[in-house]
Amino acid sequence: MGDGERSGMLIGRRSELRALTGALDRAAAGSASVVLVGGDAGAGKSHLVGALTRTARERGCAVLIGQCAELGESMPYLPLADALWAGSASGDPALRSALESRPVLRRLLPDGDGAGGDLKGELVQQQLFGAVLGLLGELGRDQPVVLVLEDLHWADRSTRHLLTFLSRVLQRERVCLIGTYRSDDLHRRHPLRPVIAELLRLPDVRAIEVAPFGLSETAEFLTALSAASRDVPPTAEEIGRVHRRSEGNPFYAAELYTASRSGEDLPSGLADLLLARVERLSEPASLVVRAASVAGDRVRDALLRQVSGLDEATADEALREVVSHRLLVPDGTEGYRFRHALLREAVYADLLPGERTRLHATYASLLSAAAGRTRAAAALAHHSFAAHDNLTAFAASVEAGREAERMGAPDEAHEHYDRALSLWDAVPDPEKAAGTTRLRLQLDAVRASGRSGDARRAVTRLRRLLAAADPADARLGALLRGGLAHYLSDLDHLDEAKAVSREAIDMLPADPPTYERAYALATYARILLAVGDDEGVALPAVAEEAIAIARAAGATEPEASALVTLGVHRESREADPEVGALFARAADLAIGGGDYQAWLRAAFHRARVLFDHGDLQGAAASAAESVRFTLAHGLGWSMFGATLRCLEFLIHYTLGDWDKAGRLSADFPVQVVRPTEAQISAYALFVEVARGEDVTERRRWLEAVWDEDSLVAYIARGLLAEHALWHGDTGTALGHTTAVLDELPPFGTQAIRIIATALWAHADRAVQARAAGDTATAEAAVRAAGPLLERARTDASTMVGGRPRAWLGLEGHAWLARAEAEHARVLGKNDPSLWRATLDAFSYGFTYEVARSRWRLAEALAEQGDREAARKEWRTALEEATSLGAAPLVSALTDLGTRARLESRDQAPAGAGLTTREREVLRLVAEGRNNREIAAALFISPKTASVHVSNILAKLNVTSRTAAAAKAHTEGLLAEGT
Repeated sequence: MGDGERSGMLIGRRSELRALTGALDRAAAGSASVVLVGGDAGAGKSHLVGALTRTARERGCAVLIGQCAELGESMPYLPLADALWAGSASGDPALRSALESRPVLRRLLPDGDGAGGDLKGELVQQQLFGAVLGLLGELGRDQPVVLVLEDLHWADRSTRHLLTFLSRVLQRERVCLIGTYRSDDLHRRHPLRPVIAELLRLPDVRAIEVAPFGLSETAEFLTALSAASRDVPPTAEEIGRVHRRSEGNPFYAAELYTASRSGEDLPSGLADLLLARVERLSEPASLVVRAASVAGDRVRDALLRQVSGLDEATADEALREVVSHRLLVPDGTEGYRFRHALLREAVYADLLPGERTRLHATYASLLSAAAGRTRAAAALAHHSFAAHDNLTAFAASVEAGREAERMGAPDEAHEHYDRALSLWDAVPDPEKAAGTTRLRLQLDAVRASGRSGDARRAVTRLRRLLAAADPADARLGALLRGGLAHYLSDLDHLDEAKAVSREAIDMLPADPPTYERAYALATYARILLAVGDDEGVALPAVAEEAIAIARAAGATEPEASALVTLGVHRESREADPEVGALFARAADLAIGGGDYQAWLRAAFHRARVLFDHGDLQGAAASAAESVRFTLAHGLGWSMFGATLRCLEFLIHYTLGDWDKAGRLSADFPVQVVRPTEAQISAYALFVEVARGEDVTERRRWLEAVWDEDSLVAYIARGLLAEHALWHGDTGTALGHTTAVLDELPPFGTQAIRIIATALWAHADRAVQARAAGDTATAEAAVRAAGPLLERARTDASTMVGGRPRAWLGLEGHAWLARAEAEHARVLGKNDPSLWRATLDAFSYGFTYEVARSRWRLAEALAEQGDREAARKEWRTALEEATSLGAAPLVSALTDLGTRARLESRDQAPAGAGLTTREREVLRLVAEGRNNREIAAALFISPKTASVHVSNILAKLNVTSRTAAAAKAHTEGLLAEGT
């Protein structure tokens, strides 16, 4: 069963269905077609072909479907007989008449007389082949014929010969022959393999491979399943888990999803289906598969041979058998992996308890002798634990955790430390075996959680440690509270973080200087940076005390953290030109002391200050270098690791290098669950919204997270407001901006950009209302706009406590200028001088915003009647927007050019302003190609194809691909030389 029987709809498979429909079209036109459809069991081959046969019936075609069965050579021509019997039983008079005149075919049917001798005799076979060809030709004279032969991997020899015959001789008959087969069943000696290889050399034979679902298709499929069963929709976590285990196989996914809803791990029916393939093997081959299932995802050849215990010749033969049956596949030059992970799960679950323990113990024994091999400790820990060798598993887990940290894999490190801690009380002398104390190992687990970006897990573990700690141990209490405050602040739980950090400081005196007090003070200073001074306690004094104590105690981590905090504080108050050097010194201190978290924060601010001061190239180089280090050390999902990745993307977005930004955002997840993932995902919207791409799926996943994370809401909802405005939806835009502004604290510069977007929405409303004579709506927009502009001005000039802001940053000044200009539009005074000021403010290098500002400047100039100046700005803006691939802006500029008559039709460039590449894409659009097919034809990425299509729609001033194709034909845009 594939996806069809479960969901009742075709998920994905558009290109495959298009290929099948194309074969049907060719057959209907008098050119016979043969299509071989392959794919794993459960991939959805039958459902795909079913979609075609429904289309064929709707078109009035004759459809004959026959099924092979796993009966060997005992029933020749079974699928042909099945197809003819089902067709005649349906009452098709043309088929009945054709069969009556061909006795050799009539006797294949259950009600036939069976006369005529051996169906496999050479003469009879020739007669039968001729009769089939004649029958198909006769039926095809009245209507196209679709003949489907399902499950050809079970076909008998005679059916294979018939398939070969028809594929060779069908030419001008109106026949579409489709065969399906399981590609995972075609081992090297399978009789269908050479048949397929031979047929694919023929000009009229095409192959389609039904590939596994991608993650988004699995999500759509499982959502459809839940809707069909009136169940609650699947969560992102469920979808991710099912997709990983099913590897995109629709049948496996449906079985796993249904079972998971009832608490079952691996459904027995699915396990039986998987194990049936193993049961066909010889005993030595079966032993090899069982041994491989214990190894895990992959196993080295030498190790598998040793564990199986077979002699060399027998092992060679067994491995050859297993590989030929496509149960294991070669993985590199030294090992194997299971072709499907679920097969390994099924085989492993089928092992007897004693057999499983023995095999794990054998692996552990062999791995112990291979100490020093990369990741050997992790494998040794796994097998020893499964073999109930707790002491070996404990020591190996500690070493595996340290190895994972060195390799930049903090999630795995946490798992290993967690296992070791669970075994602490079960082994003798654990401190000696681990080489560390229990507390230190627990803190290692906390650190690994933080590095992986899971601050919640770190907080949970620290709370447990605090509850169990000796209240008399002040240094330990201060250390744990300092760490708890640090991770609480990462989660924006600032009030609790402030209280906990003050508790930590109060537990220790200033003398003697200690790491714990310095760490607590540095954390407290960082929190004050977010919440403002605390009951007369000023941030600089706290940071400077932290630095002094840290230096006296030789503690580089808190010193680096306090230096960064002090630098950010000074930057906002003093416009300190040396603040970049302060961040660089903090980064050097942190990396010298091996403190990656402090380094990440310092590295982010080092790149950020360059960005804020307009040194975009310097910022790009600094961010790129820092991100490389971050990813190499497995810190990409930590708080500041994720922020650094977003900053690197944002710099290239600002520079107008959207191809580079797109390559970076290709690694940003869409199906997100954790806030850190959602933050990174939200940044991808900068380019996607500006290019007019479909953001539906990303928005759906972000909506589930933004209520619990203010940064996700700020980025995502701010950009989705722009997306709504490009589509003329001011209501949705204001819903987003209001929600964000309600959550942002006063005196923060983050609000200025959101306010500018909200004023854009109010201005559009006011302009439309005045044009319609709706005075009330226009006045309402004016009333709403005033307080927004006042807040933007206040936030730009004033800090918490009423102190003047010394440094706003180039981008902050630019957004304030945009807000001023949009506010004037709300008042009905579209002032060119305000838009020119906005243009100048963004000219430090923000390519897209320069183009957007120039669009409004051209509009304002045109409204004042200065058409020549407007035309100049309009043309420049159009060139900039087109170069970026900013389709919504191109569309807006095209509309402005038409309304303001900035370029007459006889001045328009040939081909409606389309570039050579865009004309190539338009030709393919007119042929009905989708973006993936266009990308393949032109050797570009699907995303680039999507951008070209968006630009074409904007330039042609149409809203759909169909309309673009129609306009291209009517205006001769597809002619050579246009």
